[in-house]
Amino acid sequence: MSIVENRKAYHDYFIEERFEAGIALEGWEVKAIRGGRAHLKEAYVVVKGGELVLLGAHISPLTTASTHVHPDPTRTRRLLMHREEINRLIGKVERAGYTLAPLDLHYAKGRVKLAVGLAKGKKQHDKRATIKEREWNREQQRLLRSRG
Repeated sequence: MSIVENRKAYHDYFIEERFEAGIALEGWEVKAIRGGRAHLKEAYVVVKGGELVLLGAHISPLTTASTHVHPDPTRTRRLLMHREEINRLIGKVERAGYTLAPLDLHYAKGRVKLAVGLAKGKKQHDKRATIKEREWNREQQRLLRSRG
């Protein structure tokens, strides 16, 4: 079940592979995510010290957050994956010119997970071609519905 999706990632990148990663969250963040207060639009994944880190994801704290916790909505969050997977991703990012893009937050067995995409950047003409293709498909569907 998807919580929040990063549609901008699909617009800006060709997604070649998807991976599922856990996120090291604090308690107030889990409550806020369950309340639907997370945004991935400006988020990105980087490699720091042999680990994957989620930057720029905005999780707005609930107004009922504890008084002794000072929430930081855009703090750096560690991604949790198996070491072999991390090493494989780091290799592709460093050598092959790929980037890691957060695709969506979702629940898996009651836990909050992040889908990370191994992506290559789109050029401006690729973005335009994607938009034209989407509009053409809509037009085809409209024509088929009007005939039937």
